[in-house]
Amino acid sequence: MKHIIGGNPAPQIPQVKSVLVDEDSAGQRLDNFLMRHLKGVPKTHVYRIIRSGEVRVNKGRASADSRVQAGDTVRLPPVRISERVAEKAEAMAQSMARGVPARDFPILFEDEHLIAIDKPSGVAVHGGSGVSFGVIEQLRMARPQAKFLELVHRLDRDTSGILLIAKKRSALTNLQDQFRERETGKTYLALVVGHWPGNKKVLDKPLHKYLLANKDGSEGERRVKVVSKDDPNGMPSVTLVKVRATTATAFTLLEVTIKTGRTHQIRVHLASEGYPIAGDDKYGDFDLNKTLLRSGKLPALKRMFLHAWRLQFNHPASGERVELLAHLPPELEAFATHAAPSPS
Repeated sequence: MKHIIGGNPAPQIPQVKSVLVDEDSAGQRLDNFLMRHLKGVPKTHVYRIIRSGEVRVNKGRASADSRVQAGDTVRLPPVRISERVAEKAEAMAQSMARGVPARDFPILFEDEHLIAIDKPSGVAVHGGSGVSFGVIEQLRMARPQAKFLELVHRLDRDTSGILLIAKKRSALTNLQDQFRERETGKTYLALVVGHWPGNKKVLDKPLHKYLLANKDGSEGERRVKVVSKDDPNGMPSVTLVKVRATTATAFTLLEVTIKTGRTHQIRVHLASEGYPIAGDDKYGDFDLNKTLLRSGKLPALKRMFLHAWRLQFNHPASGERVELLAHLPPELEAFATHAAPSPS
């Protein structure tokens, strides 16, 4: 038998494994449970082994949407991941271990089930798409003793405000179900260019997500646009708007409540009505944004004026209604104050 010096070792033969469901995983869908334990295995293969009956829960077949419970025994069949996927996962783990700085964020609420932080603008919620790391990776580094930390929902990188992180699997599934079933209340503060008409209160234009093309023909940045109601690619999107204050300098401060959580929903809906958010570098008034960057009569506005101000949800353990508020960051407060807002 030949031994090749410096060659790759022979891959280990995958084995059948049995996994006991713990308290943190209780209530999770079977498909999501498997993806957590079979990292690097394509989703299509995960669903294939469920349909074929190779995955067993307490020795019985189960569907992808069935929920596992604490104490269940899940049989994982032998699966093999490609060397490329394995190497990528290992490289990502090493990169995180070397380069992600630990960071604490302002905490609005915390107990044994969840954390609510006040996310600053300019920080992504997670790594990916050209971003090495985000809030969740930094928080995990700052809390190495935490057994479980997962994002409940997301905010755009340039949006500040309330962000929920689950500390238990049961809290994650409960809160995500609330977001999906529209049982949460999410209200933002947005400063738009122009005087918003007070009678325009409901925006319900469908939205379509697409990717820009780079010069070399590859896929570029993500964008969203309004489409007609009969467009098959349009996703129903509902935004409620309330005027909070008008200004003497042609801005309006709005309370914006979203009933659906589409990508860039608020930014696109407001811009489509002719009232872009001040400082928005994707859908805004680019010439005005350049002017606002320069200090003049108003403090310089170096970011988008969109802030996740209020969040309401049912506590995942007690069921009590929780309302959280995150005040405007100092840079937005200063700009709004100097714009001389007056009650509408």
